[in-house]
Amino acid sequence: MEDLVTDAFWHGRRVFLTGHTGFKGSWLALWLTRMGAEVTGFALPAETPSLFEQARVGELLHHVEGDIRDLTAVEAAMAAARPEVVFHLAAQPLVRLSYETPVDTFATNVQGTVHVLDACRRVAGLKAIVCITSDKCYENRETDRPYREDDAMGGYDPYSASKGASELIVAAYRRSFFQDGAKLASVRAGNVIGGGDWATDRLVPDLIRAMVAGRRPLIRSPDSIRPWQHVLEALGGYLMIAERLAQGHDWAATGWNFGPAEGDTRPVRWIVQHMAKAWGSPGWDQSDGLQPHEAKLLKLDCAKAHSELGWRPAYTLDIALTRIVEWHRHVAQGGDARAISLAQLDEYREAFRHALSREGAA
Repeated sequence: MEDLVTDAFWHGRRVFLTGHTGFKGSWLALWLTRMGAEVTGFALPAETPSLFEQARVGELLHHVEGDIRDLTAVEAAMAAARPEVVFHLAAQPLVRLSYETPVDTFATNVQGTVHVLDACRRVAGLKAIVCITSDKCYENRETDRPYREDDAMGGYDPYSASKGASELIVAAYRRSFFQDGAKLASVRAGNVIGGGDWATDRLVPDLIRAMVAGRRPLIRSPDSIRPWQHVLEALGGYLMIAERLAQGHDWAATGWNFGPAEGDTRPVRWIVQHMAKAWGSPGWDQSDGLQPHEAKLLKLDCAKAHSELGWRPAYTLDIALTRIVEWHRHVAQGGDARAISLAQLDEYREAFRHALSREGAA
C-alpha cells in the first residue's frame, strides 16, 4: 500500500456528504475535492468563524443548506445528487451542549441518522455508506482497557447516549436493508484536532481563541484522559473504509475504531502545556466552577484497523499540535486558509507513505 486512499478511485466519483460545513466535514470536503470527487454537501449554515468559510469550501462543491431532521429535504437532496458514496457526519457534536439541549441532540444524532439511512435506501447505484459516530458511543466503565469494536454501546450523558443509539440504528439498517447492494459501515474516532476548529467548549479551539487574544486559557478538567489525534488521521481511515465498501468487500461493512498510538492517549494538562509552549503563551488557569459529568478516561483499541485495513497513525501528538499552531499562526497573520489546509493535507499523505515505508523496512 502506497497511500491511504486512491485518487483514481475518487476522481469523478459522486459523493454525498452531510455536515460539510462543520470542522471534520470541511476537511473531508477539501480532501475529496482535491482528489477530483464530485461532492454534494448537505448541512446547516456554517457558523462564524469556521473552516468552511475561511477555506472557501463552498466554492469547491455543490452546497445545499438543509437539516437532517427534515426527512423530505434529505431525500430530495440525495435524489438530486445520485451519490455512489455517502458520508454521514452531520451531528450535534458537543457533550456539554447536550446537557442544555437534550431533545435537539437526540433528534439530530438519532433521528437524523435514521433519515439519512432511510433516504439511502432509495438511491439507485449507491455503493457505500459511512456513518461517523464517536468513541463516546461505548458504555464507558472508566477502566484502563481500550474499547474494542464489539464492546457494548451506551452513554452517561445525552451526547454519548445518542451516539450509542446511532450505532444500534446503523447495525439494524445494515441487517435489515443493506445486506445486498450498498454496504454500510460505522466509524468511531477519538478527540480529533486540527486547524480551523472553532467549536465552543472544545479544548483546542478554546486554547487557540485565548492565545490569539493574548489571554490565559481557562481549563476545566486538566486530568481527563482522551485519545487525541489529528483530524486527517481519522478522515484517512474513513476514506479507506469507503473505498473497500464501494469495491464490494463485505468484511468492511461493520464498526471501526480509529484512534492514536497508545502513547498519544494523553491528559488535558499535557495538551495545554504543549500548545502553550508552541505558541509562546504565558500559561493557563483552571476553572473551579461545577462541571457536568464527562468521562475521565477513554481509550480505543485500533488493532482491527491496523491488521485488517492497513491503517495506522502517521503523526505523533506533538507533530499534530505543531501543525495546528502552524495553521492558526498562518491564518492569524493574514495567510490563505485553503492554501495551508491543502498543503497540510499533502504533507500528511506523504507522512503516511513514509510511515508505511519505515514499517515495511523494520
